[in-house]
Amino acid sequence: MEQSTAVQEYGPDESNGTVNTASITNNLVLCSNSPEHQKRSQPPLVSALKASAEENAASFHFPGHNRGHAAPASLTRLIGIRPYAHDLSSIPELDNLFCRQGPILEAQKEAAKLFGSSETWFLVNGTTCGVQAAIMATCSPGEFLILPRNCHLSAISALVLSGAVPKCIFPDYKNDWDIAAGVTPLQVLNAIQELEFEGKKAAAVFITSPTYHGVCSNLSDISELCHSRKIPLIVDEAHGAHLGFHSKLPSSALQQGADLIVQSTHKYALNLGTCRDHVQRLISGVKYLAATSSTVQQPKDRLFTDHAPFDDIIMSLTPRDAFFASKRKVTVKESIGKVSGELICPFPPGIPVLIPGEFITERAVDYLLNVISKGADISGASDPLLSSIVVCNVVDDNY
Repeated sequence: MEQSTAVQEYGPDESNGTVNTASITNNLVLCSNSPEHQKRSQPPLVSALKASAEENAASFHFPGHNRGHAAPASLTRLIGIRPYAHDLSSIPELDNLFCRQGPILEAQKEAAKLFGSSETWFLVNGTTCGVQAAIMATCSPGEFLILPRNCHLSAISALVLSGAVPKCIFPDYKNDWDIAAGVTPLQVLNAIQELEFEGKKAAAVFITSPTYHGVCSNLSDISELCHSRKIPLIVDEAHGAHLGFHSKLPSSALQQGADLIVQSTHKYALNLGTCRDHVQRLISGVKYLAATSSTVQQPKDRLFTDHAPFDDIIMSLTPRDAFFASKRKVTVKESIGKVSGELICPFPPGIPVLIPGEFITERAVDYLLNVISKGADISGASDPLLSSIVVCNVVDDNY
């Protein structure tokens, strides 16, 4: 694991930690008053981009709009030509994301200082590729990854890419809020011990914290538990890049001892550019909803459950084996009891109801049809309307 984690000082204690972040430029502004930043008028990458954009250069490189001179008129009328001057490629003075030597390397070092990590990498394509990289760095084909079943679909795609076998945790369900709770240390311990009882060991533990609904898990205890067994802890902190920057907020995953953390800094709900008037409008709206929600009748066909949704799931194939298996399309009613050959996911927030390799249950189908009737979009399915579902051509009597 030395190649993907490193030691970071935390006072008298030590904790492994690296940070992957999708868009960290906004965070660099947070420490603009620090002594390190007072020496520089602008962050390194911004400074290099500004200098390059101001050059009277003849461009013969990507992108094709040629610093705005060939940009579509329909767009220049909307935003002008100036933004295109800063839309530049990996020219030498702007560094290369895959071979960092200049301003990108400097910016990542500044970000690492800000977050308190031993290493920070900037990502493209959001947190998804960071989740995939973290899982592929820790899990080899056939090894076990402990993760919550309500994880983001990026973790499931990482199972396909890595060949890892999921050991799912089913978080408790808060019926009064209609959301799933966080993952508890006891649930992680039970999953680890169940594997140990079978003579197996988890290659990594993967936790989403905070969840899409803002629920944070006790990462300090989970981290201590994992490290006592030399298991790396990966945290999908896509919605928690702001944590740790205020005393009234929960500690960040890195501060709680996680080893690999993936963030989406661009997901700030209240960011540095949010004006006070907009904050007040948000607060007023929340207060209005709180005051009127008790008078709103719940729809009669709302689905309630006494336990976590879909905790009766049974895996027949690993996600990777199911992804590459021979498949066929069947009607949605015929699919019940068969092995799913595709990932079916209401979006947002991007939590799969069916993943490749799972038996399709009547409850899962009913849930999907219900959310479609309410206007939800379905991603991952070959037929977004779910008149048909792709299933694997396998014979299995375990259902």
